[in-house]
This record gives sequence, C-alpha cells and structure tokens, in this order.
Amino acid sequence: MKADKTDFYLRTAFHGNLPESIEGNVGWQSPSNIALVKYWGKHGDQLPNNPSISLTLSEAHTKTSIQFKWKKDSAIRLNFSFEGIPYPMFGQKIESFLKTLLPFFPFLAQLELNVNSWNTFPHSSGIASSASSMSALVMCLIEIEQQVSGLAIEEEEMLRKASFFSRIGSGSASRSVFPYASIWGRSEAVEGSAQEYAFPMSGLIHPVFKGYRDSILIIHAGTKEVSSRVGHALMDNNPFASVRYQQANDNIHSLVSAMKQGDLEKFIAITESEALQLHALMMTSNPSFILMQPGTLAAIASIRRFRNETGIPVCFTLDAGPNIHLLYPHENDIAVKEFMQSELTPLCANGSWIDDKAGDGPSKLAIA
Repeated sequence: MKADKTDFYLRTAFHGNLPESIEGNVGWQSPSNIALVKYWGKHGDQLPNNPSISLTLSEAHTKTSIQFKWKKDSAIRLNFSFEGIPYPMFGQKIESFLKTLLPFFPFLAQLELNVNSWNTFPHSSGIASSASSMSALVMCLIEIEQQVSGLAIEEEEMLRKASFFSRIGSGSASRSVFPYASIWGRSEAVEGSAQEYAFPMSGLIHPVFKGYRDSILIIHAGTKEVSSRVGHALMDNNPFASVRYQQANDNIHSLVSAMKQGDLEKFIAITESEALQLHALMMTSNPSFILMQPGTLAAIASIRRFRNETGIPVCFTLDAGPNIHLLYPHENDIAVKEFMQSELTPLCANGSWIDDKAGDGPSKLAIA
C-alpha cells in the first residue's frame, strides 16, 4: 500500500512553471492530539511498530501562516519565525522536511517562503507540539499547491494526503487532521487503517467521546530532557519491545470495542495502563530516562483516589513528558474542575493548565 500511495502522489505532483507574479498568503490552525494506545517505536520512513489511537484536541493547537512569492533560483528558501521571533533552529528542521517533500511538491523550489507559527501551549514539553505544527504546515502546503496549480481535491482525499505527508514530518502528526479520534497503523480492529496515514474514527465511537474533556495539567513547562525521536530509537534494543507491540495490538482491539460501546470502565483501564507502559518503556531502555516529575506521581495518586471515592469516570494519560491529560465526560465537567482547583492545580507549574476537549481537526485561518 505504501508504494501505491507514494507512487500516486508522485504521479499527480504539480510540475508546472510558476509565473513571476505568483504570490500569496495561506494559514491553517491544526490541533495536537493525545494518544490513548501509544505509538512508541518506528521503522522505515516514519512507520509505526504498532498501531495507535488518539483523541483529537481543540484548544492545544498551532497556527501557521505562509507567505509565498516567486524566486529565480531553484533552492529551497524560507524564513521561519516562532511566535513572532526568528527561530533558525526550527527553520533548519522545516527546510530539511521540505527538501524531503520536493519530489511530491516540486513547485516549492520556485518559491520563497516566510513561515510564521504560534502555539497555544508549551512546545517540547510532551504535548505533541510536533503533531500540531507539522500538520498545520502540511495543510498550508496543500493549499498553496491548490492555488498555484488551480486543481482542487475532495476533502476526504485532502485529509488523507495531509495525514500522509504530516507523518513524514512527525508520526503523531498523522492523527491530528481528523475530527475527534483516529487510528494510525494497520489493525484488524478497524477496516481501512493503514501504516502510511491515519484513519478517521469519528463514525466508530460512542457520542460520549465526541464531548470528552481533556484538562491538561502543566506539571512542568520546560523542555523535556529526551526528545521523542531519541526515545523511539531506543525501542530498537528494548528487551520488552516485542511484548509491548503485542500488548498494544491487543489493547487496540479492546479500546475500539470500548469506544464503540461507550464502556468507560474499560476505556479507563486501557488508557491508564497504556500511559504507564509508555513511561515504563522509557525507564527500561538503555540508556534509561524518566520524564515524570514528583508532581506527576502525586497527581496520578490524587486522580485515582478521587475516582474511587466519587465514582466519577475520570482518568489520566501521559504523552512523552511529565504533564497529565485529565480525561472525563462533559457531564462531569463541574465536579472534576472543582476537584482540580483544590487538589491538582497546586501541583502545576504556576497553577497552569489548559482547558481542552475533543475537537474537529484543522481549520483554515482568515488571512488578510
């Protein structure tokens, strides 16, 4: 399937010469996502060693705009600013990514790009900023392609294409382009799932999950000590890797069933187990590393105690960082937030948290 889809995008790439008068400005907002069944370990061209399922977020997002105009030479040329400040290090990463995409977007060699990006949350802190930033960037590229080529594609294909190319920049970014929930990686549990792009699950989940809340507790706002890229590579020699991949596949089947039926007890059990397995893998890699902070452990203990005492179906998950994603149905919003204010926000850096929820994917920005 990978070769077929890759060949398709190569065959349909726009190779026309652009007029010197070409210029424009596009912008997209794309969310982060939080994996429920975790993807940890990859191979080949950003392909997952196990499938994953995520909730698409709403408020934790990246806004990216690209001004483009014709240039004479044929080298990739871009200027990158993050939150209004030139950021050459990120610019170099984006330039490298665009060079990778040149066979599919050859017209980029004819354009000078000014890229500006803004986050609503701390980057590199374990809230999948690469997922939101790469998917927003790719949505912009696809729109530029449509403007310079004059060709339009159906929304379903556009999102699949965005997922395919977002994956090359960041694996988890493949899941950010679909509303509410998606699966990335081939699994018998979901027909249509694939290695090369994510597959939307909005039609496969109980309505309770479309209103799910995610209160993101910023336990530590700084940059994490070990990047996700390094963490994935360490799975190659992790002694528990094969067992982990089998467990992830089994959990996919169970979670798909739970999300179809609205089985919150099973959802909670799988989600919390997956979060702890992810961090156990970090602690058993060589070299090992620990991304949880003391506040992370204190929050987990408090969440479990609150759930046991009240029966409210609130649970936690973690990405590759110390920050807690507190997941719960919309109907429990008031009670959970009262609990948060009294017991959890004192554990957060400067009391910081993000009031988030399941969202409906990327949206086009109004650009003047």
